[in-house]
Amino acid sequence: MSKTPIWKSIALRLTSDIAEGRYQTGDRLPTEAQLAATYGVNRHTVRRALADMSDQGLVHARRGAGVFVAARPTDYPIGKRVRYHKNISASGKIPGKKILALTTRVADEAEAEALGLNKGDPVHVYDGLSLADGQPIALFQSVFPAERFPEILQTLTETQSVTKALQACGVRDYVRVSTRLTARGATATQALQLQLSEGAPVLFSVGINADPDGRPVEYGRTVFAGERVTLTLNEA
Repeated sequence: MSKTPIWKSIALRLTSDIAEGRYQTGDRLPTEAQLAATYGVNRHTVRRALADMSDQGLVHARRGAGVFVAARPTDYPIGKRVRYHKNISASGKIPGKKILALTTRVADEAEAEALGLNKGDPVHVYDGLSLADGQPIALFQSVFPAERFPEILQTLTETQSVTKALQACGVRDYVRVSTRLTARGATATQALQLQLSEGAPVLFSVGINADPDGRPVEYGRTVFAGERVTLTLNEA
């Protein structure tokens, strides 16, 4: 029987420490130098152990900050009805949102096409940060036709809920018409806001929501932290 490699033994020990609660979600592990001294090995061996744990989704590295215990990924269904608070609550976590900006500007070409507007028509834009148990999981931008929903920014300020804001504007229900997903690396700004390392994997989603009559009500762009979210695509 072959002997377990030293790096694997270190990874197993650290994994056991996490399972037993010695290190909690979000805790920073000892530095490579500290772990090397603890286990009597070189830093390359420790680095391989940590890389193995990262591949398993147990830890994640932040450039210049260290290696941290990863949270259990949040399951986020994307189907006919995408409702943030409902999705996060169903995963057993506490949903939260932070408003980053509320602005009005002219629609770009993609926004105008998606919302059935002319390029240059006014749109209201809601930029924000989505949280699960207080941890950032996504950056989002929701774009609405300004002439149809002139007061929606005020309602968003009060509710921080797209569903409630649209209801206040007379849209009792809406459904997802299309979703497009692309894998990317986090930009410096995205990494800072999502508390990731620059270049860390993210999922970029572009979606269109429409009312029961088929009229587009929202064009959304979302950047999901890849290590913290599992997207489930379904038709429900």
